[in-house]
Amino acid sequence: MHRSFLFAALSLLPASAFANDAEVVAGIDARYDETASVARQLWEWAEVGYQEERSSNLLQDKLSAAGFSIRKGVADIPTAFIAEYGEGGPVIAILAEFDALPGINQGDAPTRAPIDGKGAGHACGHNLFGAGSLTAALAVKDWLEETGTPGRIRLYGTPAEEGGSGKVYMVRAGLFNDVDIALHWHADDENSAAARTSLANRSAKFRFKGVSAHAAGAPERARSALDGVEGFNMMVNMMREHVPQDARIHYVITEGGNAPNVVPDFAEVFYYVRHPDAKGVEEIWARVEDAARGAAMGTGTEVEWEVIHGNNPLLVNETLAKMMDEKLHEVGGVEYSAEEKKFAEKIRKTFDNPRSTLESANEIQPYDRSLGYGSTDVGDVSYAAPTVGVRTATWAPGTSAHSWQAVAASGMSIGFKGAQVAAKALTLAAIELYENPELRETARAEFDAARGENYKYQSLLGDREPPLDYRK
Repeated sequence: MHRSFLFAALSLLPASAFANDAEVVAGIDARYDETASVARQLWEWAEVGYQEERSSNLLQDKLSAAGFSIRKGVADIPTAFIAEYGEGGPVIAILAEFDALPGINQGDAPTRAPIDGKGAGHACGHNLFGAGSLTAALAVKDWLEETGTPGRIRLYGTPAEEGGSGKVYMVRAGLFNDVDIALHWHADDENSAAARTSLANRSAKFRFKGVSAHAAGAPERARSALDGVEGFNMMVNMMREHVPQDARIHYVITEGGNAPNVVPDFAEVFYYVRHPDAKGVEEIWARVEDAARGAAMGTGTEVEWEVIHGNNPLLVNETLAKMMDEKLHEVGGVEYSAEEKKFAEKIRKTFDNPRSTLESANEIQPYDRSLGYGSTDVGDVSYAAPTVGVRTATWAPGTSAHSWQAVAASGMSIGFKGAQVAAKALTLAAIELYENPELRETARAEFDAARGENYKYQSLLGDREPPLDYRK
């Protein structure tokens, strides 16, 4: 939607609506220091999936102090929680993530500056996600209280999005069954409320067992587990030529032995498989399992695997997405100070052919519907309740997620400002949903039609328990 068209449409609203939204936005602006403080603390801790004890407790403490009731350790996950405020009316959920990525860290500098001894970093901006969602929940709580509007606001503390599927276990436990609408957001290098789907995915750790021996003195007595892993990888890599165009397969060898002269009796490889729909993942996955069996047979080893996580694709709801697009246009993008502009310009010099301009941080991308190639456990939430998200420019335009450049901006004011934009859009969207029953009904009708009459939820990780040790 063009900005001029949006402003023309908004001009038809009563003046009180502008005043109300302006007051809400001003209230969120007044919370900037708190948003920044929480985001920075989560960034400093950089706790990985299912180990986010301090991060989870910080968010819970802030919500409890504001009058939210807290349910801790939900879905058998110690760091998962639900915070709720209000009575009666619609239940609006806001998702909050807070896990970091292992193996990457960076200081809040525009040049490469790893922090010695730090094993993880917020390369996907989940510190901002948690802080921005907290700010939105607090702002909605204030609005419900001040206006006396019936309704409940819930913040879902959702751990281990990065490969742990924390939300899937929460969905599986029925924790979203009474939610009317779920709201989420994500860090990005641009501002957009486009209806973007995601890829379904599944991961597993494939563990090969062989027989050790001296690699030179008695090689005939050995059966290399690493040979099993390498044979498996070779077969899957050949399979890439024969999978659908939008499929994705990637892996890392997590253990392959310790010394060249010792034939390894254990080796492990961690695989991801992605496809636009769950059935496609299942079909490719069956072939990957066959390749693992074949590699074990051909190398005289044994293999077993443990499914670690699995996510359904995002079920977009255009009724809600178009509403969120309007709210994002109303809020606007991120405005850089002179110092922030220098930071962004310097970090952009480290990019290879950035696709966007520095000025795009203050722009809203056009609304459209598209396929995104990432995966998220928000996908499973989107099959439990009508769900809508927004992305904001928390990183310098041109930044890729899962990069040191994303870590850097996530720990300083560029990231904090983007989180504030998200908090404003989420808050205005929640208010609209409380006040507009027709919007909720239309969104629900679209949701029911998209799922289908005989829909039955099925997760891609089966009936396994949460893998609380998958990052250890």
